[in-house]
Amino acid sequence: MNDERTKKRHEQRLRQEQKRERRQNYSRGKLHGDNQELAKTKLTKWHIIRGILGIIAVFSYILICWTLAYYLTPHLYDWLNKHPHPFAKQLINSVLGFFLFGLTITIIGSLTAPKRMAGLKVIIDGIRQIAKGNFAVQLPVNHRGDPFTEIVTSINNMALELSQMEQMRQEFISNVSHEIQSPLTSISGFAKVLQNSELDHLERVHYLSIIEAESLRLAKLSENLLKLTSLESEHHPFEIKRYRLDKQLRNLILACEPLWVDKGIEMDIDLEDIHIHADEDLMSQVWVNLIHNSIKFTPQNGAIQISAHKQLNDVIIKIKDTGLGIAEEDLAFIFDRFYKADKSRNRSTTGSGLGLSIVKKIINMHQGTIQAESHLGEWTEMTLKLPLEQ
Repeated sequence: MNDERTKKRHEQRLRQEQKRERRQNYSRGKLHGDNQELAKTKLTKWHIIRGILGIIAVFSYILICWTLAYYLTPHLYDWLNKHPHPFAKQLINSVLGFFLFGLTITIIGSLTAPKRMAGLKVIIDGIRQIAKGNFAVQLPVNHRGDPFTEIVTSINNMALELSQMEQMRQEFISNVSHEIQSPLTSISGFAKVLQNSELDHLERVHYLSIIEAESLRLAKLSENLLKLTSLESEHHPFEIKRYRLDKQLRNLILACEPLWVDKGIEMDIDLEDIHIHADEDLMSQVWVNLIHNSIKFTPQNGAIQISAHKQLNDVIIKIKDTGLGIAEEDLAFIFDRFYKADKSRNRSTTGSGLGLSIVKKIINMHQGTIQAESHLGEWTEMTLKLPLEQ
């Protein structure tokens, strides 16, 4: 018993640490995005101004070279004691002017080449570090006078995105391992207990029911992982057709009737006659998941409101329950994989944390949006907006 309590406390601390880290990453990501947009705007303005000034400088220097050639050639003719045809003079002036311009550019290029090569070396070293898996690389950015500014900025952004993806990958693997380990530990432990020949029939049935429940939980986790992977692979079947959304919702609510009747939940249904173009099977998964969540987290004799109304070229669906609610700091993350709002869940009602991620993915595939509002301990409302036509 003490080992079980210690394990639960450890799991709770781990979830709290992950939650804090996720909130920090979320805030850091927003700040980085705002700074990135501001820096991009400043860079664009600076590039335009620098481009205009560069064009003016080039034309001005070409005029200077031609003027210099114009005043040098008479001295050259006197020194050679030659006076060519006026057309030949103009041609010689032009060639000499371009020669002076090219010579100057070559000298400037040779003087600045070491600096450019140093900049290139830094970029190449950074790319090599990223290729080796070091995504913490951040190259120094010189916003003025550096021809590689845009390249360096892009490399830094790429490293940051790869770092976030690697962090998400590691977190995903950690969460999957944790979610799989928990039912496996229960199954293994109770299977060993069943080997005790002194157990009576009721105890055996009790332990077998726990093993069955944990097996079903493990199977559901595996099913949801496969489903989410399929949806994100861009090869999942996506069959759009026209059907009655209100009929679909009514049928699914009636299919869940034993669940909400057993808890004495009052269902308030307000559905317009709505035809929608969508994948009926995928949308069925959305409604089943949201309705089951509302029933699961609504206490005895609570209430659930489900409405669907047209709004211009969209349909607005609201599912509101008088359940446990979700803390404000958790609302921004409830659609993340494996995320569980600890304050609003317990071990007897918790799931794998993948259901709302699947819902979010399906809604995005239909070019819609989903938002959650809640007041802890009082109510939760899911608002979905879907286009009538795909």
